[in-house]
Amino acid sequence: MFYLLLLIMALPAYALGGVNGAIIASMGIYRKDIRKFGSGNPGLTNFYRVFGKSGAALVVVIDAAKTLVPVLFGGWLMYKFMGGGAMLFGRQFSGLFVMLGHCFPAMYDFSGGKGVMAVGTILWIIDWRVALMSWGVFAAVVLTTRFVSLGAITGVLAYPVSMLLLGLGGVREFVVALLCALLVIARHSENIKRLIRGTESKISIRRKPPL
Repeated sequence: MFYLLLLIMALPAYALGGVNGAIIASMGIYRKDIRKFGSGNPGLTNFYRVFGKSGAALVVVIDAAKTLVPVLFGGWLMYKFMGGGAMLFGRQFSGLFVMLGHCFPAMYDFSGGKGVMAVGTILWIIDWRVALMSWGVFAAVVLTTRFVSLGAITGVLAYPVSMLLLGLGGVREFVVALLCALLVIARHSENIKRLIRGTESKISIRRKPPL
């Protein structure tokens, strides 16, 4: 039963995770494919760099919605069949597969975003304290350095760390949190190389006119 539930959670979570807000917004609003501009990454950061604030809210709404639905479903499913103690794991596990769908979407030739918005949404469903810690680290690093990539990497590492500090879940919950963090870090491998070389782009708070 347990493994069947995992499969029932994983498949729709992965499928919905593949829905890409940046691609939908860029094509729907500007009739341009975000994957052909900037870094080519279909994520919120590249969308903001290329098109500015206009349309960014739509990206956030789409990516947040596609994450909320399967994560809440996964928590409910585990609660229904495995008891209240399994709800946290159900939400985390579904969240991991949303991230995998976002990063490696079958509908877009397995080339997607970096999972930052997805994990950032997942954290609010996991525990508001975990979300505050992770988003707090992210905001502090970005405001200090203006490197979104560095903020994402340090912020996502706060996910498993805060789980430990708050005593949330057990080994399997920590492992899923760690896998989420490692996935985001792996997706930022090129950013890490540029950070080391000193060539990583900094985010600008000034409005950029759309192309």
